[in-house]
Amino acid sequence: MVKILLVLAGGGIGSLLRYGVSGVFAKAGSDFPLGTLLVNLTGSFLIGLLWGISEKAVFHPNLRIFLFTGLLGGFTTFSAYNLETFSLLRESKPILALANIGLNNILGIALVVLGFLVSRYFVNIF
Repeated sequence: MVKILLVLAGGGIGSLLRYGVSGVFAKAGSDFPLGTLLVNLTGSFLIGLLWGISEKAVFHPNLRIFLFTGLLGGFTTFSAYNLETFSLLRESKPILALANIGLNNILGIALVVLGFLVSRYFVNIF
């Protein structure tokens, strides 16, 4: 039961954070889904950072569930990313759709790696 509550709490916080970030950038009035991109890239960096730290530091299993499954699972938006890409294609905006795919995937992977590398710095400090 504790694990379910941790996922619920983390997911709720992550979802609220995603809602806030997406809402700020939706008001910018652009056709490009910048809010979703920023959420996915930030989530990619954070998961790399936390994963790297958790390899050197002992994360309690409940903390891992809260952070990885709950918080970051609620924060990142893979289904929204796919829907927005599909919508761009339906609206005959293939260049924006391809940009969305490329930026989310290439920068997302790069930020996982960057987060992991940054974690090495923090692990060496503590």
